[in-house]
Amino acid sequence: MRAGKPTVTNAISSRPAPYRSKSVGTLADRKVWQRGIRYLKRNDPILARIISRVGPVKFELDDDHYEAVVGSIIYQQLAGSAARAILNRFKQLYGGRIPSPREYLATDVEKLRGSGLSPQKISYIKDLAERLENGTLDLERLENLPDEEALNELDAVRGIGRWTAEMYLIFKLGRTDVLPVDDLGLRKAVQKAYRLRKLPTRDRFEQLAEKWHPYSSISTFYLWKSLEKPEAPAKW
Repeated sequence: MRAGKPTVTNAISSRPAPYRSKSVGTLADRKVWQRGIRYLKRNDPILARIISRVGPVKFELDDDHYEAVVGSIIYQQLAGSAARAILNRFKQLYGGRIPSPREYLATDVEKLRGSGLSPQKISYIKDLAERLENGTLDLERLENLPDEEALNELDAVRGIGRWTAEMYLIFKLGRTDVLPVDDLGLRKAVQKAYRLRKLPTRDRFEQLAEKWHPYSSISTFYLWKSLEKPEAPAKW
């Protein structure tokens, strides 16, 4: 699985965002990425400085639909370093990889808890695995849905919520205009970058983000990176 993932200490996950996403192309297309970089640097001088300071980044989509969702669930409400440690211990239970839904469902709960997964996250991944096994959820079908429809379908799965669905749209589907307005790490980055006295409210955040559309996924990625240590791993 790939990261460049956020440092998340908290996220409010179930409120629908009032903006309508307007994704154009895919983040996996370097031409789209570079077009977005030029657009953001032209429209937002503060973001332009962050992009120049962070420098070129290698963005790659997650390989597997299911693995992308499992990873995002594990990252919920955790700092990146803590989440990476738990994810690595979880993968060690299966020889260094994410288990298939069937393998996960057959794993003893105590083993899962030993990896650092909370009871809630164990149950969330269980619900996801059961839905995939019984066919009530088809992650690959989301590829062809508009942003809001894909978000709503994922949001229906127990424990996924809006934030996890947004991570999936960015890091698996490569949608260009996803703005996780309730992500605390992102709000902290915005507070620092724009020299705000306190964390931005949703309205203030969206006001600042107006100049980012339809490339707010890229601005989000760079704002997350602006708070990371240079040696922070690019993959999880």
